[in-house]
Amino acid sequence: METVLRIAFIYFFLMIALRAMGKRELNKMSAFELVMLLLIPEFFSQAALREDFSMTNATVATATLLTLVFLTSVVSHMSKRAHEVINGTPTVLVRAGRYVEDNMNRERIAPDELLAEMHKAGYERLEQIKWAILEDDGKISLVPADGEPKPQTHDDDGDPT
Repeated sequence: METVLRIAFIYFFLMIALRAMGKRELNKMSAFELVMLLLIPEFFSQAALREDFSMTNATVATATLLTLVFLTSVVSHMSKRAHEVINGTPTVLVRAGRYVEDNMNRERIAPDELLAEMHKAGYERLEQIKWAILEDDGKISLVPADGEPKPQTHDDDGDPT
């Protein structure tokens, strides 16, 4: 029965703590924030399995981590400079249909990876792309060249989007 109570405590604690962090935190986490939140199971695993009989250590460690993640997001929101330091800045990978090789090398993006993203978006040739930008969340945004129609993409079911 003690195990059930420990698990219930962990469940309700995390439910309240994650809800208190706000919707943005769960919907749009940076890679760093995701890695930090993946530490939570490590904190609670010993307490849940009664290897460490104190739930206090796991609760304090988790509350500290969630507080730091929350404060980092607040600082990032309040300061453009802090946002750039914490999350990085977008990087131009293609300019006017040509690779920006220095940026691609710095970000470790292979031409094949970029071409795959272009093909998924419905583009066939690099010349069809005015800008390809590696966003700070890791996604690649494609802007078609002037006069290029935006290709119609399809979802997983083959339906046009």
